[in-house]
Amino acid sequence: MASSRPVRIPRARPSAGSSPSSSDIPAAPVPPATIDRRKNQAALERAYRLTAIYLGMLGILYGLFVVLDRTEPGGSSSAVETGLVSFTLIAVAIGAVGAVVALSPAPRAVEVRPDALVVVEWWGHRRSFPPIDELTLSVVRRYPSSFLSTRDVESVEIGTRSRGRRTYQLEAGLLPARPLRPLPVAP
Repeated sequence: MASSRPVRIPRARPSAGSSPSSSDIPAAPVPPATIDRRKNQAALERAYRLTAIYLGMLGILYGLFVVLDRTEPGGSSSAVETGLVSFTLIAVAIGAVGAVVALSPAPRAVEVRPDALVVVEWWGHRRSFPPIDELTLSVVRRYPSSFLSTRDVESVEIGTRSRGRRTYQLEAGLLPARPLRPLPVAP
């Protein structure tokens, strides 16, 4: 049976006369000056507003169906008998899945480091890619500024040879991406 008392793990210590080997020295963290952290403000703004519109429309539809259910003959029965409880659970599930789909492609930030490109995704996960020079960055779609976001947003595809491609919605100009094909220019 396992005990709850602490266990001491002995480690070899270098003697006073010897210098520590290179494996004993911890790796130095990357100094903050070499990390270029770029916030993805416009794409997050767009994702939040799209989610709010989606959930608002879902709420309106749900309210209309509840009113329709309550005004029909037999609508005064219990909510379990009319299926309103099941309908409510389905509406909540659809709302949650829709919010995840709307928020997931918009990362919080992009960190450009000398040795890697790190995308801080909306859920907090940090996905590392090789340096920008080794990546294929392509603009798949461009969304002009509108009531959804104050600045332009691009759907950028980040491709690597070994791991395939990932698509993110990023503020225009956040990464040096090129269009896959000529994009239509809005007047």
